[in-house]
Amino acid sequence: MAVKIESSWAERLAGDFAQPYFQRLTEFVRQEYAAGPCYPPGSKIFAAFDLCPFDKVKVVILGQDPYHEPGQAEGLCFSVADGVQQPPSLVNIFKEIQDDLGIPAPTSGSLRRWAEQGVLLLNATLTVRVHQAGSHQRQGWEEFTDAVIRHLATERTGLVFILWGSYAQRKGSFIDRKRHLVLQSAHPSPLSAYRGFFGNHHFSLANRFLEQQGLTPINW
Repeated sequence: MAVKIESSWAERLAGDFAQPYFQRLTEFVRQEYAAGPCYPPGSKIFAAFDLCPFDKVKVVILGQDPYHEPGQAEGLCFSVADGVQQPPSLVNIFKEIQDDLGIPAPTSGSLRRWAEQGVLLLNATLTVRVHQAGSHQRQGWEEFTDAVIRHLATERTGLVFILWGSYAQRKGSFIDRKRHLVLQSAHPSPLSAYRGFFGNHHFSLANRFLEQQGLTPINW
């Protein structure tokens, strides 16, 4: 099955694209997008991969669902398109970066610049129906993104996996901590940010780890 995705990922994931579960998922997504508004736009479903080839990945940040309101989702977890109001979780992420690294919060909520530096901004579920959080869960996306994490965890070494909240931590539970740096804390949502997200120093810790390997740190 032909999937429009960056070539290095297409090579790694060819086996998954041929699986029955992915064929069922593809048909489900086609029907959903034909029936009514879904996000992100079809051309951006695999944006996280297109902007961050397999061998360029340095850091993986794991989210859950795309934003489900019009104009928000652009295929990168926690990121919103230029000109869109920053959601509360993203505001808190920028606040922690400011406290951790002294970098002022940007006016744009787009995280494309992170992706282009080697940050894979991966949602567990890559599509969603308008106004309906979680509406495309348990249709096969989770199996697909598990395969993505497994390829990275087993074929690469020295990556940083950033897991915020219990959902992300469960999904990344099989990552070998001796092979990679795994950073865990509460989720940046306003419901939990004060229970361990603020003050986690994940951004400076990630950069220190990258520098120790002779890699260029991320300009957060």
